[in-house]
Amino acid sequence: MKRTEKKRKDIINAAIEEFKEQGFLGAKTTSIAKKANVSSRTLYNHFESKEALFDAISEIMLEQNRSMELVAYDPDRDFAQQLKGALWRYIAIITDETAIGLNRMVLSELIRDLDRSRAFFTETESHDYPMTRLIGEAMEAEVIRKADPVFATNQLLALAKNFFFWPEFFLGENSTPRDVMDDCVAMFLAHYKSDV
Repeated sequence: MKRTEKKRKDIINAAIEEFKEQGFLGAKTTSIAKKANVSSRTLYNHFESKEALFDAISEIMLEQNRSMELVAYDPDRDFAQQLKGALWRYIAIITDETAIGLNRMVLSELIRDLDRSRAFFTETESHDYPMTRLIGEAMEAEVIRKADPVFATNQLLALAKNFFFWPEFFLGENSTPRDVMDDCVAMFLAHYKSDV
């Protein structure tokens, strides 16, 4: 890693820490620079403002979501098992300690700033979740009834995140039994039961 890349990474990591500790409004670029062991001038050479730093961190969070491997439908395997496997991989990624920290930091600012929130959610609308391909291909194979796979994915993720992401996000712990995921998938499959 080049020295300038390392400094940029150090600044971003320091900003994440500062935003988590102080919130966006309370965060100070001087404090971020100090935590990153760089001068304020160096910080501003990389990021023109605190807002630009926040946007870079938001982009990292979105990039982590985009990097999740899309899951293809396998006609030789039970579809419910494929859905559960894909959901568990997704939940493991979004409940990782670093991911939870980034989500808390970003979402707290989005609650405060409606314009930033609109821009962020416009960006996420173009994102394909790992299950979207799986669900879309299962619809094409008539394993489940045809519908909008993006909408169907969002319905399934809302169920799963309610039990496996939000408790971790708000409480820092999750006592939901694993078999609740079976219920989420069963509800989804009952709703999208194939007409064929």
